[in-house]
Amino acid sequence: MSGQSQSSLLVPGELSPTRHVPGNIRRPEYVGKPAPTPYKGPEVQTPETVEAMRIAGRIAARAMEEAAKAIAPGVTTDELDRIAHAYMCDHGAYPSTLGYRGFPKSLCTSVNEVICHGIPDSTVLRDGDIINLDVTAYIGGVHGDNNATYLVGDVDEESRLLVERTRESLTRAIKAVKPGRQINIIGRVIESYAKRFGYGVVRDFTGHGINSSFHSGLIIPHYDSPHATTVIQPGMTFTIEPMLTLGTHDYDMWDDGWTVVTKDRKRTAQFEHTLVVTETGTEILTLP
Repeated sequence: MSGQSQSSLLVPGELSPTRHVPGNIRRPEYVGKPAPTPYKGPEVQTPETVEAMRIAGRIAARAMEEAAKAIAPGVTTDELDRIAHAYMCDHGAYPSTLGYRGFPKSLCTSVNEVICHGIPDSTVLRDGDIINLDVTAYIGGVHGDNNATYLVGDVDEESRLLVERTRESLTRAIKAVKPGRQINIIGRVIESYAKRFGYGVVRDFTGHGINSSFHSGLIIPHYDSPHATTVIQPGMTFTIEPMLTLGTHDYDMWDDGWTVVTKDRKRTAQFEHTLVVTETGTEILTLP
């Protein structure tokens, strides 16, 4: 058994009231609607769109960094949401998750066995936990999306290595992106690296195309999928966001319709960047 806090599983907490976004901040078109309008545009973006995404990506990265500074035992996930929300609003950006398909908060906080889409609430972080913050900012008509997993206090070796190696799997995947290669090179690199350590690679939640649309319809699997044959081209913008687990990649969904947990309740980590493909490789758009 690793990590004393791993023995007590997460349960849903209480939600705080919906946070206010100043009226002068432009909303994405899906806010107040059950679902976004499907994206019909190209996956290759204009230089103007990419420049706007640099700004959105930088704000998302800095908002995540600000919230991460507060991570410590005794802090609630709702407090992390408050910090990221305030940072984005203060910089003229709308928190993309707020109101996306009804999601109630301004970032995702996924603790321990939560694979993704954890909702910030009254949950208190404990010494030995790990937590993923997933922050997306919308400004200038485009989105920038990033996430990272952080250690809370004194974390056991097994969890620490999982986090370190998940970050490394993202680094390796980004290096593999080159024009002319197929999208499945990304998943092939991640899966072969994860297999060395016996980690599960989550299959049903993926990276995605991103631009003026939060999720464009382009799918970026993190395992070697025979279907991911789209050829990578310069100017394409998408996320890579591997989710690795200490056990199975199978999952359960909480009743809230968002929180995804590992079926065996073992821990999981994730890292994400938004990228633009260049003539020779990639540029990361979500650097603080």
